[in-house]
Amino acid sequence: MPWCEPCARYLAPSAMTAQGSCPDCGERLETPTVSGRITPDELDLKKLAGLDGEKIPWHFKLLVSLLCLYLGWRVVVIFV
Repeated sequence: MPWCEPCARYLAPSAMTAQGSCPDCGERLETPTVSGRITPDELDLKKLAGLDGEKIPWHFKLLVSLLCLYLGWRVVVIFV
């Protein structure tokens, strides 16, 4: 949807004038074009979030493994 900066609002393509400008302020707006459909194969959420190449810290893995061991031991204690 086209954005009008002076009016600070989105405009539907049908709300623009025939010349493609804002009906309130008259500023020429560019209509965004979509070159194709976005598929899950083309979308990289880690790259979009800025987490490209970051790994899980070792101490987080340690805490999760210790938590699993503790909860496993608690299950064993129930039956013994």
